[in-house]
Amino acid sequence: MTNNKKKNIALLIATAFLFAALFDGWPYGFFTLLRFVVFAISAYIAWMSYEAKKERWVWIFGFLAVLFNPFIVIRLNRETWSIIDFIVGVFMIVSVFVFKLSREVKSKI
Repeated sequence: MTNNKKKNIALLIATAFLFAALFDGWPYGFFTLLRFVVFAISAYIAWMSYEAKKERWVWIFGFLAVLFNPFIVIRLNRETWSIIDFIVGVFMIVSVFVFKLSREVKSKI
């Protein structure tokens, strides 16, 4: 599986969680899981960007990883998080089409 395909699958998983969070009725545990998922995927894509020497994308996804990190929680009200979830979800969908990892990283093993 190519790095682009891995990146796209990861982004779509994170996007599904972000858009699901826009609906009411989720228990608090869902939002904790959302933070872990978006954090892990953002950090993974930041690492992939670093390996592909795409510095701008490293900063963007690194920022998203910090924003959604589950360890040091950024406390905002529900309405603000809904706006952030929507904007980040749209950004992730757009990045599936705009952000390409042109250089394939070979395994060092």
